[in-house]
Amino acid sequence: MSSPQTLATAESTAAEFAESLARQRTACAANPVPGRAERIADLRALERLLKENREALIGAINRDYGQRSEFETLFGEYWIALQAISGAIRQLRRWMRPQTRAIDFLLYPGASNRVIPQPLGVVGVIVPWNFPLNLSFIPLAAILAAGNRAMVKMSENSEALAQLLMELSPRYLPEEKLKFFSDGGGRGPAFSALPFDHLLFTGSGATGRAVMASASRHLTPVTLELGGKSPAIVAPDCPLGTAAERIIWAKLFNAGQICTTVDHVYIPAGAEAEFIGHCQRLVAVRVPDINGPDYTSIIDARAYDRLDDTLRDAQQKGATLINLAAGQTPDSERRKFPPHLVLGATDDMIVMQREIFGPILPVLTYRDQQAVADQINSRGRPLAIYPFTYDRELLQFYLTHIMSGGVSVNDTLLHVVQHDLPFGGVGASGMGHYHGREGFNTFSKLRPVFHQGRFSMIQKLFQPPYAGRPMQVLKFLIRYRS
Repeated sequence: MSSPQTLATAESTAAEFAESLARQRTACAANPVPGRAERIADLRALERLLKENREALIGAINRDYGQRSEFETLFGEYWIALQAISGAIRQLRRWMRPQTRAIDFLLYPGASNRVIPQPLGVVGVIVPWNFPLNLSFIPLAAILAAGNRAMVKMSENSEALAQLLMELSPRYLPEEKLKFFSDGGGRGPAFSALPFDHLLFTGSGATGRAVMASASRHLTPVTLELGGKSPAIVAPDCPLGTAAERIIWAKLFNAGQICTTVDHVYIPAGAEAEFIGHCQRLVAVRVPDINGPDYTSIIDARAYDRLDDTLRDAQQKGATLINLAAGQTPDSERRKFPPHLVLGATDDMIVMQREIFGPILPVLTYRDQQAVADQINSRGRPLAIYPFTYDRELLQFYLTHIMSGGVSVNDTLLHVVQHDLPFGGVGASGMGHYHGREGFNTFSKLRPVFHQGRFSMIQKLFQPPYAGRPMQVLKFLIRYRS
């Protein structure tokens, strides 16, 4: 049974959220369709927030992580968010332009069809801890470009950043337009239960299901960006050194704490020793000291212990572990987890059952491309696949036979940072898209508008009684159309 204090806290949280939503709805009712100039001004304000507070934002993320590579924050979050905002500013005129659609010939003369993108209203955003700046500001670029208002709840593991954004945001945009919230510990369910006009959630599949169930009470449409076990597939024609370089880069970036990172890799049978050698050399050169500033900490002790337990489970069930930072001493206090390869992983191991979300890479071997496709398809659809091949026919096989949210061919992660490509999952890895034009469309109502001319043929021809001319015309049209 919940304590009186817990109930009071929950009621206070719900009231805080509801009050903010009411204020934004009132502002939306007073100005339901902001013009292009106002939207550009909002995006410029968002841009200034980033540019004028860069060091403070980087510092807050670093404190939340314990130690986060400054380069990874700048590249994976700050720069990419700025690119999304500037892209929205450049493209906004074209995105806002009404679309002309074809008219059924019976409705001539003088009729017209248009699709007009209009704001939905108030959009809720639930942000995870792994890329908190990226995954709040990139959606905000699309949300504000579409003319909406936004409420953004940060993760409990992003407390320093949340407090900073709560302080900074009102200096750039009024709270009736944009408001940030800290999690404060367990405030997610109350936030997702609000009757938003749209809700974007990024996080785990288990939490995504709960968010969707909560949103369904109000029939709130949701975009879910979840995870999944995204595989890389190295074909026999691809140089192993090239594949290893690009896969290890993804696995080291943010210490593997990326929803689209390579979860496991398939390599041709017999290539294990060569692949391992490449990985060992790459880590020795690129991360000579995992306790240094270029290698990011695991987010908290619970995640660190989970990764440790995952390796122990695999070893106990017969897998071979290879520490790619051999000779280095991991710092468990700072949560620096050494990158590992796992050889001989089987389906009964945790490492093959759950999304890893860390610097552990199971290495699987294969002899037949169909077997690879079958094994991947036996699990939930992944957020990404990474085929490494220069054989067009083989590439087409994998694109045809394996469904995923997105694809990078002969590289990893980079489809996510292409702002003119939609980003989103499918099946177990999520639903809906955003980034670029697709983000603008997701956070807009693409409203169909039919405009009748001065003369209406339907009204002339299809009035009852239907016997006689109305039925004759309809039968003629059916024959004509078929």
